[in-house]
Amino acid sequence: MAGTVEAKLAELGLTLPDVVPPLASYQPAVQSGVYVYTSGQLPMVDGKLAVTGKVGAEVTPDEAKELAKTCALNALAAVKSVAGELDRIARVVKVVGFVASASDFTGQPAVINGASELLGAVLGDKGVHARSAVGVAVLPLDAPVEVEVQVELVGA
Repeated sequence: MAGTVEAKLAELGLTLPDVVPPLASYQPAVQSGVYVYTSGQLPMVDGKLAVTGKVGAEVTPDEAKELAKTCALNALAAVKSVAGELDRIARVVKVVGFVASASDFTGQPAVINGASELLGAVLGDKGVHARSAVGVAVLPLDAPVEVEVQVELVGA
C-alpha cells in the first residue's frame, strides 16, 4: 500500500515515475548515513526528453518551470529507490537546479520554483529547503533543466 506521500501525489494527480536509468557512470541516488543524494535529474518522461533547447530561446520560462516539476518527480523516484518509502523523508535539505539559458535569460529562480513548489505541495513543511538556481550554457542531451535533491531520512 502506498504511503501518505504517494497518496498526496495521487491527490495532486501525479504519478511517481520509474527511476530514470543512468545516462553514464553514476547511480540515480545514493544514501550516506541519514542522507540521500540524487544525481542530477533531467525532465525525462517515458525514457526521453519531451523538450530540448535553451530557456529564454526555444523553451519558455513557463514550459521550463513545468519541466523542473518533472525533474523533482524523477528525483523523488530516485530517493524512493534507495530509501524504500518516501514516507521516510524527514525533510528536503537542499535543491540545486540548473537551467540551460539563453545568454540574456535571468529568470532561473522562477524556473526552479517548479521543483520547489512540487516538493512543498507533496511534502508540506518537510519540503521546505535551501536552494541554488544556476544558469548554464548547456545540459546533457540539450535538456532545458536539471535538478538534484538532498533529503534527510528518518529511521536510517
